[in-house]
Amino acid sequence: MRYLTESFLLGALRRGRGVEQFLGPCGPVERPGVRHVEVRPKKASYDVVLHTVEDAGHEGFMELVEFPPLDPDDEANEFGRLLGTTEDPSAALALAEQHTGAERDRWVNASLADAEYGDFVCAGRPWDARPDGRPWPAAPDA
Repeated sequence: MRYLTESFLLGALRRGRGVEQFLGPCGPVERPGVRHVEVRPKKASYDVVLHTVEDAGHEGFMELVEFPPLDPDDEANEFGRLLGTTEDPSAALALAEQHTGAERDRWVNASLADAEYGDFVCAGRPWDARPDGRPWPAAPDA
């Protein structure tokens, strides 16, 4: 199973391992992008970072961290937009879910959002729903 259960999700964060979630397509049709969110553990806190990048991948190139920002003129968000920092892993997940529409049952270990993106590419980049048929998460204020 690709997705982390609640206990494995919190355990990974407490051990200093990041988690992430592919959030799907965004941006205008003429310049499509994709979003993904990550929770990065630090010494005594957890950063929640949203990435909005150009959909620059293909079946041979799916490394989201290598994609250019969707808005190349926004240098401040070139490496992701910090949505907030918390001292508790559960609060960090809640923050990510509140601000990005991320779903508790769709978190993966760090770097596995690339596989989610790969599924999206192989399915023909569907804008209306994920490759498994579930709707993409709504972006409440991201």
